Amino acid sequence: MCGRTSLFTSLADLQDRLDATHATPDAYEPRYNIAPQDDIEVVTAADPDAIERHHWGLLPEWADGPGDGFINARAETVAEKPAFRDSWAERPCLVPSSGFYEWQAAAHGTEPYRVYRPDDLVLLGGVWREWERDDRTLRSVTVLTTEPNDLMGDLHDRMPVLLRPGEEATWLHGDPAERAELCRPYPDDDLEAYRIGTAVNDPSNDHPGIIKRDETEQSGLGEFA
Repeated sequence: MCGRTSLFTSLADLQDRLDATHATPDAYEPRYNIAPQDDIEVVTAADPDAIERHHWGLLPEWADGPGDGFINARAETVAEKPAFRDSWAERPCLVPSSGFYEWQAAAHGTEPYRVYRPDDLVLLGGVWREWERDDRTLRSVTVLTTEPNDLMGDLHDRMPVLLRPGEEATWLHGDPAERAELCRPYPDDDLEAYRIGTAVNDPSNDHPGIIKRDETEQSGLGEFA
């Protein structure tokens, strides 16, 4: 799954990587601990030249409020579930990330790990929709998940759909069948992971120290790649 992420590249590098301009550049700031219900940067098929900010947690039309959103959707069933099927068919998006976090079970609880690409952002496959209630309109997004690769399998039984370089256009502009072919485990050798400290557990902690390697004695998986 994907329940916490980050985006701390510079605005210039983000715009260059996505070949798009941020719609609200003054609102952009490096973030090391993005949690569900936060706003998150996305690029949509509807406006691929713009980087927008959407609410993380897709809100179906029957949702009572922003807290009722779905942060993840299973790629295997996204075309069938009423909450997602229209968005899957018509509203794909990209969610850029400097690395996401996963928690591994350990004897004393859970240990957080950072998963990232050493030389680039990762682009998560998502879908979005507009939710309206009274006089409020909110654009919301969910991140798709798929089976894990070997690297992620040591941490969780799911992983986010990560697009390989060059697949962005197919995700945004291809048909659902073409997108479905991209919902497979990402290559292990293009990702790295390492254990971090527990500061990430509290969403109010958002600083560069979040991604510092935890060098204390390891009881679990440790650093791996």
